[in-house]
Amino acid sequence: MSEFLSAELQDDDYQSEVKLRPSNFSEYVGQRKIVQNIELMVEASKLRKGSMDHVLLSGPPGLGKTSLAMIIAKELGVGLHVISGPALEKKGDLAALLTNLAPRDVLFIDEIHRLHISIEEILYSAMEDFRLDIIMGQGVSARTMQIDLVPFTLIGATTRAGLLSNPLRDRFQAQFSYDFYQDDELAAIIHANAKKLDLDIEEEALLEMAKRSRGTPRVANRILRRVRDYVLVKRLSKATAVEVDKSLSLLEIDELGLGTLDRKILQVMNEYYGGGPVGIDALCATLGESRDTIEEVHEPFLLKEGLIIRTPRGRQLSEKGKKHIILRT
Repeated sequence: MSEFLSAELQDDDYQSEVKLRPSNFSEYVGQRKIVQNIELMVEASKLRKGSMDHVLLSGPPGLGKTSLAMIIAKELGVGLHVISGPALEKKGDLAALLTNLAPRDVLFIDEIHRLHISIEEILYSAMEDFRLDIIMGQGVSARTMQIDLVPFTLIGATTRAGLLSNPLRDRFQAQFSYDFYQDDELAAIIHANAKKLDLDIEEEALLEMAKRSRGTPRVANRILRRVRDYVLVKRLSKATAVEVDKSLSLLEIDELGLGTLDRKILQVMNEYYGGGPVGIDALCATLGESRDTIEEVHEPFLLKEGLIIRTPRGRQLSEKGKKHIILRT
């Protein structure tokens, strides 16, 4: 269940997300200020007939950073090259990638904060001067070889902007931070994607699905696919709010979008630690879960919903969190 509610990309997301991704700016729902700025940058690049400025997109996973990069490349009419930061293991990997770019191409590096520092340093001259500075040899015989690159656009995506080094961050001319989506925005996304899946959904059902999507389009799309399957198996003509509730109850997703482990976190904080504050390591030990799972998958949403509070002494259960636990027991 943690995997289902996680905003991280899962193996079974790839094929379905291709069909459900927005194909242009008009289809891209939410993040309006970011999209408006990007549209202006794209149009300016086309008028200048040059590469677009480098862009850094930060924020929780599953909010549409990759989709936006795809739209940018499409609108610019150039190639898109996608790679993950951890996949670049050697300097030669990045050098090969950069030297194979066509003029004005878009290079999208996901999880750019996880680049090794030695690889990251190659990007400095590449981003600023469109040049590769490669050191050949070692010691007194070492020399620097310069390779000219074609102008390109680097789009970096990160879920942890604070881990990005200042030298790399400063080389992005535009930096945008993503926010969680509002329920009406998620409802619009679900409505558009339901049409792509040939699923008829009542308006009340759309809002019910949106409320349980944790402010994240990727989770909303997963919920949409599960509701689609439920309606198909039950041989129903459309999805109603009642059917949405039934299908999500099977997944143990409650009315706030909390899953089993979310509620367990709240229960442990309440019953074992008197509502807190409690340190993250103690909480993870009691739950038997990894720190990454708690901090990256569950805690952001619990904080967003005001169910827990971060204090200097640790995590603390809010009054809203206590009430939700009482209602669910």
